[in-house]
Amino acid sequence: MGTKRTFTEGKIFSPLISFAFPVLIALFLQAMYGAVDLWVVGKFGSAADVSAVATGGQVTYTVTVVIVGLSMGITVLIGQKIGEGREKEAGQVIGSGICMFLLISIALTAAMLLSAEPLAHLMQAPEAALSQTVDYLRICFAGTAFIVAYNVLGSVFRGIGDSKMPLITVAIACVFNIIGDLIFVAVFHMGTQGAALATVMAQAFSVLLSIFIIRRRMLPFSLRKKDLRPEKKHIQKILSLGAPVAFQDLLVNISFLVIMAIVNSMGVIASAGVGVAEKLCVFIMLVPSAYMQSMAAFVAQNVGAKRLDRAGKALLYGILSSLVVGLVMAYLSFFHGSALSTLFVKENDTAVIMAASDYLRAYSIDCILTSFLFCFIGYFNGRGKTLFVMIQGIVGAFGVRIPVSYLMTLTDGASLFHIGLATPASSVVQILLCAGYFLLLKRRQKKFLLENSAE
Repeated sequence: MGTKRTFTEGKIFSPLISFAFPVLIALFLQAMYGAVDLWVVGKFGSAADVSAVATGGQVTYTVTVVIVGLSMGITVLIGQKIGEGREKEAGQVIGSGICMFLLISIALTAAMLLSAEPLAHLMQAPEAALSQTVDYLRICFAGTAFIVAYNVLGSVFRGIGDSKMPLITVAIACVFNIIGDLIFVAVFHMGTQGAALATVMAQAFSVLLSIFIIRRRMLPFSLRKKDLRPEKKHIQKILSLGAPVAFQDLLVNISFLVIMAIVNSMGVIASAGVGVAEKLCVFIMLVPSAYMQSMAAFVAQNVGAKRLDRAGKALLYGILSSLVVGLVMAYLSFFHGSALSTLFVKENDTAVIMAASDYLRAYSIDCILTSFLFCFIGYFNGRGKTLFVMIQGIVGAFGVRIPVSYLMTLTDGASLFHIGLATPASSVVQILLCAGYFLLLKRRQKKFLLENSAE
């Protein structure tokens, strides 16, 4: 038996930060996947190649976040079992989860390969980039099993309080992806196909090496061969926790795909510009994204130990520390968007740079808002309130983001800045919903304690 990190006793802020930091670095390296693809294609390819990688990357990212959402069920359930001191059941949860995700990966691979071309058309990929977009999607979808395996491994280790192992796996993948991109795109000039091939090969190497490392590590739970079977009660619990998160993430990303489709209809330059801006936004949002994942594991353990007071303090610390970074990112996005955009395109490609900078100015507002929103989402996921997470995500995506972005296109002289304002508008509404639900839960908790003390 190994050691596990417990979040149920002692200090709150420093353990939260030390746990979130490897998650942050892992997310940074994971973001490098698409970023390196876009950077290499942008430097050695055409605007059509950039558009294809940007559009295809948005679709594959949507598939990935659905898997991440589902695997959140494993993270939360394992965290709760660890907090309750029931490590044996944690092993059973993992075994059931592996069986469930194996079936999911098979079904998802087949479905995605068949839908690559229809998805490219649905995204309104510009005619000049259509064939490249289809190629990128087909090659990436062939590696769906590796995307699933990586995220299941990460969810298990975050659940037991180990954020370093996911960092190792993504670091391995990132190194292989950079090498592959430089060989296939820069040397062999394979363009979009080379970028996609490098991504899939990197994911495969990452999973295989990760399994090799894990087999030589001592774990804080027993995972026996008889645990590797689909137990109905565990699968139902994983799905009840993870499915609402996955569904919410799917709908949220569909809303971004709708915006991307709207932008694609404006031409290759606008498509490439927003593609560059979206890749930058992944990096800009790294800190709140890291807190969202870390908060879920931290809160889950404290829920299992019935320490809701510590869970609430963790939420406060997460918001305040994330907000400091958010203010810096907002400044850079609003005033230095052009300089940031040149990281992914040629300096003489001024039209794409200006389009990306225009979109980033709207996103700068969201840098501040996500400091609140993402921490709230992580907190509610950790408490198992994933149904609410799904509801607020749907309201934000379909009640605000899509309608606002569409209405902006109807105004005279609509720019990418105006379309981009749909995202912070959605965040404001979602934060209000989260704050209201948080106060409601506190009121219920206080009422419950008063009733028990009276007895």
